[in-house]
Amino acid sequence: MTTKIKITLLLVISTLGVHAQNTVIKAGHFFDSRSGKMLDNQIIIVKDGKIKDVGANLKINEKDAVIDLSNSWVLPGLIDCHVHITENKPYRNPSTAQLYTTESTAFRAIRGTVVAKEFLDNGFTTIKEIGNDANYATADVIKAIKNGWIQGPTIIYAGKIIAPYGGQSRGVNPEHEHLWNFEYIDADTPDEIKKAVRQNIYNGATVIKMVTGDNGIYNTEDIKAAVDEAKKYGLKVTVHVNKDAASATNVILGGAAAIEHGFDLDNTQLQLMKDKGTFLVGTDFSFDNWYAYGADSTRTASKANSVLDRLKRAYKIGTKMAFGTDIIINIPKLNRVQSGLKILNTWKAAAIPSSYILQTMTINAAELLGIEKERGVLEQSHYADIIALKNNPLDDIEAIKTVQFVMKEGKVIRRD
Repeated sequence: MTTKIKITLLLVISTLGVHAQNTVIKAGHFFDSRSGKMLDNQIIIVKDGKIKDVGANLKINEKDAVIDLSNSWVLPGLIDCHVHITENKPYRNPSTAQLYTTESTAFRAIRGTVVAKEFLDNGFTTIKEIGNDANYATADVIKAIKNGWIQGPTIIYAGKIIAPYGGQSRGVNPEHEHLWNFEYIDADTPDEIKKAVRQNIYNGATVIKMVTGDNGIYNTEDIKAAVDEAKKYGLKVTVHVNKDAASATNVILGGAAAIEHGFDLDNTQLQLMKDKGTFLVGTDFSFDNWYAYGADSTRTASKANSVLDRLKRAYKIGTKMAFGTDIIINIPKLNRVQSGLKILNTWKAAAIPSSYILQTMTINAAELLGIEKERGVLEQSHYADIIALKNNPLDDIEAIKTVQFVMKEGKVIRRD
């Protein structure tokens, strides 16, 4: 066949409107993340990476490629709103100084590619990388994923963490001043905060993270400066609040989208968060996660019980919550995702319904990240981020560990 004939045939096909086939997924059990209910016998039609249609009695074209998940529980891809893919500290012996002095940005990025793939293979099709990634290591991981060099989830990225002088460091001697700038930007005034926001955006950030209460406390005006600057670029601000619970009120009133951790939030603050629409990304460590940091069993149990109490109160009050793990220390014989899912022990102990936990991992998380029109639900025009489980997660949330199928943006990543 001559080149001229080939071109003619292509033109004829185009004129006749011949299209590539759809991918059709037969979902035996389908999680509707808006209602929190499981629907039976649904069909999902996927075309060009997005969901074309969803329903119980849709027509299937004979040219469509069919994926039969009739015996599975089908969900939107999961979302983890607090991860550190490039960081890993030794079990029960963590040392930030050693990490900074022995691991380069390139090394950290390589680790990030491995951990990113672990998240994707285990059903997390979107993650929020919250910082602590050396000198913008994750920015290159994101580029590698977009270029198709590696597989990984969609990554919402914070860049370097903005904090009062010292970041989250402790006891660094003057001869090594600014060692923490490997991962933090010192910003002590509203103007410095605005400049730090711009620096992060320049280097690829799609969300802004701040820290308050560790080495200094941001007031309401400081938080608002970051929120207003980020808003110019369509970004949100999230703030780490851990050791100084009182500063959480400044974060809420300053208009931040979320508080990360918030272990010591009182009921008044949780109610204020509900009233203002501020999300809690609670990173609700289990005993095993806390123990990994090296404390004795008594201290570890005290921390775990405190987090459990705050989680119960937040759920009872109705504070918006999105799921986040914050794991930087792998539990022996477990990978990053497996270590993170130990957090489910806390949610189960708090008697949080499985349907709500799934919503914090899907529709709630998407809302927090500002991607609710693209992800978090299995609906028309949303990206085809779809996973399937062997067991029913509404019976036991631990079933999310039984992932047997992963699709990201219409591409099958895993099928057991």
